[in-house]
Amino acid sequence: MRQIPVELGEGSYRIDIAAGLLCDASWWASQVAGRQVAIVTDTRVARHYLEPLAKVVGQAADGIVKIVLEAGEHNKDWKTLDEIFDGLLAARCDRNTILIALGGGVIGDIAGFAAASFMRGIEFIQVPTTLLAQVDSSIGGKTGINHARGKNMVGAFYQPRAVLIDPATLASLPPREVAAGAAEVIKHAAIASRPHFEWLEVRIEALMALEAETVAQAIEESCRIKAGVVAADEREGGVRALLNFGHTFGHAIEAGLGYGTWLHGEAVAAGMVQAAELSVLCGRLARSDAQRLTELIGRARLPVRAPDLGWQRWQDLMAVDKKSLRGAPRFVLLKGLGAASLEAVDAQLVKRAIDANIAETRTPVRGELLP
Repeated sequence: MRQIPVELGEGSYRIDIAAGLLCDASWWASQVAGRQVAIVTDTRVARHYLEPLAKVVGQAADGIVKIVLEAGEHNKDWKTLDEIFDGLLAARCDRNTILIALGGGVIGDIAGFAAASFMRGIEFIQVPTTLLAQVDSSIGGKTGINHARGKNMVGAFYQPRAVLIDPATLASLPPREVAAGAAEVIKHAAIASRPHFEWLEVRIEALMALEAETVAQAIEESCRIKAGVVAADEREGGVRALLNFGHTFGHAIEAGLGYGTWLHGEAVAAGMVQAAELSVLCGRLARSDAQRLTELIGRARLPVRAPDLGWQRWQDLMAVDKKSLRGAPRFVLLKGLGAASLEAVDAQLVKRAIDANIAETRTPVRGELLP
């Protein structure tokens, strides 16, 4: 088992990574023995993992509650959040109940927000089943839901009791979801580790093919990067904002097209290309390094061009980004592969970066490389 601590004082916890860990009875006995457990998942994940997990957790827990939500980013809203509360209240859950978030980033975010809110806070465990959730969204305590005016605009910082990562769950993912997760792996390398970026340049096809050792190493390195940043800046007051490389553009794409049209990782991938272009225009990044990033994203079968939302729509959506100050967006720029900074940028440079990477269609263009 690979174990990574998230050092947050009294709120510290551990990320445990091992194939087969999802159904490890001894691990679950150490977490939930004698307590009521509520498993929150969605219809897609439930088909594969709900019953096996409920069976092993039920051996140690004092009762199991199953709450199955409709799958999809478009369901990450108040209505779905209320469905979780309804299920918890109907089962007479209390402050001693432990909630398990079983699924991808949507489930982790919304179930975590439910745990933060129900009876003013109950413990929860993240069990991410997608690559994106395993390397990014399950770690660090960001929970929340979307609003029509912006992604993840309503939520709370609320750390889990533990994070259980079983890479074997990735076998059930379609290739598009694997690619979406690879976007966050690439992001971590781009902002924090040039050696890891160079390793990905060699191993990206093996990662996409879910070669076991490559997947395990990619997950571990991303988790170490994310855990280190979170430990230094739990509530995104400084360095943690660098984890949003590509996200100012990416969140605008998601909201502009309608949540769920592009996967989060697809939008972030195109956003990283735009952010790299902006870094070049600002004199922070060499053109050759921007091209290396774009080529790696394309090899991961991710879009390297963004949809044409129209400049005014881009401005409106980026103005509500959480990194904005008084409606003026700030951007994570690369200072080289493996280093980043958060800066305010002239709007005309932002427009040039967007215009340089606009696609002719509004659908993802996977694997298309810029000239």
